[in-house]
Amino acid sequence: MELYKKNCVPCRGDIPPFTKAEIDNYLKFLSNWKVLINEKKAFYLSRDFKFTNFEKSLNFINKLSLIAEQEGHHPDLKFGWGYAEVNIHTHAINGLSLSDFILASKIDHLD
Repeated sequence: MELYKKNCVPCRGDIPPFTKAEIDNYLKFLSNWKVLINEKKAFYLSRDFKFTNFEKSLNFINKLSLIAEQEGHHPDLKFGWGYAEVNIHTHAINGLSLSDFILASKIDHLD
């Protein structure tokens, strides 16, 4: 499934978050993403990226930020010298939705 070709859809909060079965179904289309549970007991996607220096980490974050703005779907980001951590979930439903997997797939396809 080419999720990266789809677009994120704004969530109004009137849909249920994905079940574990739905999450497992879409997770197989992503590269190296983990499903974790936050302090609110909600699922989220997480992936760590490694780089050889700060500039490459920053360039990655800048490219990712452009995609997030285009899609209107914004991950939680942490980065520094040689690394970036990306966490994605849909705040309006306190869990995962199709848009989270679309955004993760777009991030997987960054050059």
